[in-house]
Amino acid sequence: MLELFPFKTAIPFMRYGKVTTAISLITFLLSVFALAFYGLNLGVDFTGGTVMEVRYAQAAPLENIRQSLKGEGFSEVAVQNFGTSQDVLIRLPVKEGLSGAQVSEQVMKTLQTQAPDVKLSRVEFVGPQVGQELYENGGLALLLVAAGIIIYLAFRFEWRFAVSAAIANLHDVVIILGLFAFFQWQFDLTVLAGVLAILGYSVNESVVVFDRIRENIRTMRDASIPDMIDSAITTTMSRTIITHLSTQIMVLSMLWFGGEALHNFALALTIGIMFGIYSSVLVASPLLLLFGLKREHMIQKEQKIEGMNADGSVV
Repeated sequence: MLELFPFKTAIPFMRYGKVTTAISLITFLLSVFALAFYGLNLGVDFTGGTVMEVRYAQAAPLENIRQSLKGEGFSEVAVQNFGTSQDVLIRLPVKEGLSGAQVSEQVMKTLQTQAPDVKLSRVEFVGPQVGQELYENGGLALLLVAAGIIIYLAFRFEWRFAVSAAIANLHDVVIILGLFAFFQWQFDLTVLAGVLAILGYSVNESVVVFDRIRENIRTMRDASIPDMIDSAITTTMSRTIITHLSTQIMVLSMLWFGGEALHNFALALTIGIMFGIYSSVLVASPLLLLFGLKREHMIQKEQKIEGMNADGSVV
């Protein structure tokens, strides 16, 4: 394994496990409060509205389009390029007192005052019922992914690892949703895709640390469980820094240069990656101690899966 940041001695992470767990609990509760008090600012995908695709003869002036539509009362309009710089996708929420056809007609009149050559390529009306189904299906997808992660970790390691990783993943997801609720950033299907991606990304980091803990239980026979966990986190720290730093650079490039189409998606990933590092190391691992992990638990699990004796020899 590449060691750009070698650590000679184990860092005593578990010495501060209670502190980090308390911090995590506070941030989790604040996020739940934001979700309960403010709620998510759902986009057109979930609430229903009008989706229009228009085409310009030249490169479309997105900011001018956005400002002109906001001037007409469409305060939550989403404007982005679609395919080429000449094609524009416009998403508008349901406007009280106007039908979808009236909304599209008003939008086209507004755009044609600035560019008479603009043409309507496609228009779709998303009803509230369809949006509600998408919202419910998105929540179901989150639950299924979380359940799959728990089953996988319980089979591969032990139930304490599965529950610890599930709580850590829940911590990441709730904080992302809480920040989106507190700042009222728009939550749409792209953000949901980012949240699902973070679930897999975060559990991958937990699996790396858990694998090293399992190895340490086999090899560090005179060490305590906290020392084994500290050693596992420290020895994987170089890999963690390299992986997360390179991923974060890529995501930040999408956040800064990807435009409005990728902004909220990249924002969700940025938050998730930052808290994913924290939760994998300082949430999931201390929970193993809280749930009373012992060497015997892992040895019994290894015997069931690999057919090994308690002394490490193969049956």
